[in-house]
Amino acid sequence: MERVILHCDLNSFFASVELLSRPELRALPVAVCGDPESRKGIILAKNEPAKQFGVQTAETIWQARRKCPELILLPPHHDLYRDFSRLINEIYGQYTDLVEPFGIDESWLDITGSMHLFPGDAPAIADGIRERVRRELGLTLSVGVSFNKVFAKLGSDYKKPDATTVISPENWREIVWPLPVGSMLFAGPAAQRALGQYGVAAIGDLAALPPELPERLLGKLGRQLWEYANGMDRSPVRPQHEKEPVKSVGNSFTFPADLTTRAQLRRGAAMLCDSVAGRLRAQGLYCGAVAVGIKDPSFKSVSRQKRLSRSTHLRSELLEAAMELIDKVWKPSSPVRLLSVTALALTGSLETYEQTDLFAPRQQTEDAKRENLERAVDAIRRKYGGGAISYGEAGDHALAPEDEAGGGPGGNRPGQ
Repeated sequence: MERVILHCDLNSFFASVELLSRPELRALPVAVCGDPESRKGIILAKNEPAKQFGVQTAETIWQARRKCPELILLPPHHDLYRDFSRLINEIYGQYTDLVEPFGIDESWLDITGSMHLFPGDAPAIADGIRERVRRELGLTLSVGVSFNKVFAKLGSDYKKPDATTVISPENWREIVWPLPVGSMLFAGPAAQRALGQYGVAAIGDLAALPPELPERLLGKLGRQLWEYANGMDRSPVRPQHEKEPVKSVGNSFTFPADLTTRAQLRRGAAMLCDSVAGRLRAQGLYCGAVAVGIKDPSFKSVSRQKRLSRSTHLRSELLEAAMELIDKVWKPSSPVRLLSVTALALTGSLETYEQTDLFAPRQQTEDAKRENLERAVDAIRRKYGGGAISYGEAGDHALAPEDEAGGGPGGNRPGQ
C-alpha cells in the first residue's frame, strides 16, 4: 500500500504570529529580526508584502532595508512561537500519532493508517487541517501531499501561501524533475556546486545520472540525493516522542568586534569548544571529527574539518583540533566576524581510529586528569549556573555562543 505523507509548513510563521496582535500592519512590509543595533541583527522572518520587495530570511537588516526602506521591524518572541508550535502539533496529533516536527514551523504527518477516520481523500484532509489552523489559531499553512517525505516537503514549498499541492505516483516526474536541485532536502550549496560541474541544474538532471557518479562526488549523500530524485525515499515519519539520533553538536558566535589576531581567535575557539564539549558530555557522546567555520565581515565563509586519531569529548582536545584547522585557513590579521566549531562522527563510546602511542600509561593518566577536571567544571555549572566558572582563555566573552547544530536535520530554524 502506498504511503500518504503530509508536510505542513506554516507561512511566514514568526511574522504571522506577531501580526495576530498587530493586524493593522498586515498589509505593510514587516520583518521579525534580531537586535538592529547588534552585528547579529538579521531577518528571522518576513511577511508576504516584505517578500515582494525581495527581503530574505537570514540577510542582515541593512541589506533588507536597502531593498525596502519602509520595512517595519518587530522583535522576536520565541516563547510565544514555541507555544503556537505546540498547539499546532496538537492539532496534527488529532489526525495521526505519526507526527514528526521539522523545526518549529514544519511537520510531517503520516496519515496512511488513519485516513479512513476522516471524510474525503488525502487532499481533502490536508485542506481540512489548513482550515482548522486558520480558524482556531489565525495562521495559514502550505501542505504537500505525497507518497514520501522528500516529495511532501517539495509539495509544501511548491505553492505558497495557504495552498495544498499533491505530488502523486502519477504526476511526480512532471512536477519534481524541472525543479532546481537545490530545492530538494539536504541538497545544500556544496552539493549543488559539485553536481553543477556535471551539468546538474534540475532534479531531473540528477535523476538521469548513473548513481555511481553522485556517490563518487558526494559519498553517501550523493547516493541518497540520487535516490530522492528518483522517488525512492523510504524514510519513516518519526513520532514526536522518538528523537532522531544526534548527528552533530556545534556552536557559532558572532563577535561584537572583528577578531584580527591568533590569540583572539584562540580565545573565541576556546569558548566554543568549551560549550561543545560540555554538550557532548551531557549527552554521553564522543566525537570522531571536528569542523571549523570562519566568516569575514563581507560574509564570505570558509570551513574545514578533520578526523581525530581517537574520539573525544574533552574541551582541550577539541581546541587543539580547532586551532589546527584555523591555522590552515586563516591569514594573519584577516578580520573574522563569526566563528563556529562543530563536533562530527558522534559515538556513544571512546574509539581509536589510528595506531598511536596515545594509550601509554603517562598519557592515560593525563587524560584521566583532564576528564576529571572538565567533569568537575560541569558539576559546578550545573549547581551554580553556566557563568559560575570558566577556563581562563575562554572567559573574555560575555555572551554565550549560539547553538548551530545538535540533532538531525530538524533543529530549530528561523520561521520562514
